[in-house]
Amino acid sequence: MSITTLRVLLFSITCILFFEGFNLYQKKEKSIILLDEKMAFTPHEFYIDNVVDERNDRSSVAALITNNTTHTSAIEKADLQGGAATAIKQFVNHNLARNTTLSPVIITLKEFKLTESTLPGGRVNGHLLVVFSFELQLKYITVHLMDYSGGIRYDRSDKQPDAAEPALRRGIEEALLAFNTWMDQQADSNALLAKVVKVHFTDYTEKQEGDTIYYAINRPLKWSDFQDKPRASRFEAEIFTSIGYTEQMAVVKGVIDINIALKVDLPKSDCWIKGDSHDDYILNHEQRHFDIEKLVAEHFKEKISGMTLPVENYDGPINVEYLETLREATRMQKQYDAETHHGMDRQAQEQWNDRIDKELKAYGVKK
Repeated sequence: MSITTLRVLLFSITCILFFEGFNLYQKKEKSIILLDEKMAFTPHEFYIDNVVDERNDRSSVAALITNNTTHTSAIEKADLQGGAATAIKQFVNHNLARNTTLSPVIITLKEFKLTESTLPGGRVNGHLLVVFSFELQLKYITVHLMDYSGGIRYDRSDKQPDAAEPALRRGIEEALLAFNTWMDQQADSNALLAKVVKVHFTDYTEKQEGDTIYYAINRPLKWSDFQDKPRASRFEAEIFTSIGYTEQMAVVKGVIDINIALKVDLPKSDCWIKGDSHDDYILNHEQRHFDIEKLVAEHFKEKISGMTLPVENYDGPINVEYLETLREATRMQKQYDAETHHGMDRQAQEQWNDRIDKELKAYGVKK
């Protein structure tokens, strides 16, 4: 046997002895199977739709103290069978009531780690850290609901090796119990958890009239409302109407209740008339501009009232329809002036008077 061959053989034997000695202190990772145990509560607001693992360290969930053949302590790595997310999802599906008509929730694992350390007298201390994030799965997005941070501590004999699985199971159960309690408390008042949106309309008013006139059937325009200076224009008179609204929201027993106060208004300081053209016919023509603005506002109310608004973005469709309402108002005002030739065509004016009155009565604005 050559010296080189002998060196290789001695090196191989040394490596074998070294790795055999190392295995006494770092055993092969084992799997932990979570035992089925029905949870003592039934969710009435949610079900768990998925479990996602976002831990910084996605290696084994446990570092356990175990005794080896030389009667010294060794660290044994252990992971949930199939991985943390898969195992926890399976455990939850088996042991927590799952009603898919309720709100779907995603559990995101932030921390889930069980660490054991030795104590004097042959005792072992265990500490489980649990940090879960709970998110509501909506149609297109997920919305954060709450974070849970908790843990489990235990003290066992080094002769009792099976404390890890009950601790991991209990940590999951306590996180879910805390979330269930939070959901029950929030269900009636949290807009994120609302099931439906209801819209109510009112007409915006002010106790004392100032410069702004808010539309009311018993408050027609008067010549005294025309307070601006006459402008260089081919028209005898002019007003500037607008549509707006204020919105108030409250959540009542899981219902998003929206009150929209519509503003159909005009400022007196923007109304003007030339000279002594205080003619009732001209005043009626300007009043009909105000009436048209009210009709378009009623169209807006009708469209919104017929919608099923999404709880996650109820303002989106309202805003879109409001912009369309402004465009409709512009189109209708232009059509009115074009067809009546700004009131000069008396026959067309009479037709518009009848049309406007008929629509105002249909919407209950005018008797």
